[in-house]
Amino acid sequence: MDEIEMFLEEAKELMGKAFAHVGQELTKIRAGKANPTMLDGVMVSYYGAMTPLHQVASLTTPDPRTIFIKPWERGTIPDIERAIINSNLGLNPQNDGQQVIINVPMLTEERRKQLVKQVGQECEHGKVSIRNIRKETNEQLKKIKGVSEDDVKNAEETVQKLTDDYIIKIDGVMKKKEVEIMTV
Repeated sequence: MDEIEMFLEEAKELMGKAFAHVGQELTKIRAGKANPTMLDGVMVSYYGAMTPLHQVASLTTPDPRTIFIKPWERGTIPDIERAIINSNLGLNPQNDGQQVIINVPMLTEERRKQLVKQVGQECEHGKVSIRNIRKETNEQLKKIKGVSEDDVKNAEETVQKLTDDYIIKIDGVMKKKEVEIMTV
């Protein structure tokens, strides 16, 4: 029974991580409001090394349409601008000599629909991960020696319930993000 519990705990932990990953990916999809997490994937060339943007500058949002990026060293401003342009986020950085300023444009209806599709894809990736965890856990449960078929069956039902719960959570997050994106 201890072995079954161990597999169930591991499955729960992995599903939780998959759900958290979906949440992180969805924060990178902008919903028309300026948010420093939109720039999480941006890497800046800093003394020859690719470094995350948040490690070379402070990011603030003074209003819902603007992001200020104040680098620790002024000489990195051109590198920061280049990194943002090359990141394909559709953002146009400007600088005032002290900091980089990004004005987040209003989303068009077409762009909103593209973002909703992107949200759906990210959520589907999360669901697939959770189903794969279920499959792997069930395979591991069947390989356990010295336990009754009923115990294995009960454990599989528990894994299925976990899977259903996490898929419902992902659907909830997806609907919330879609509403956020489609709200003008």
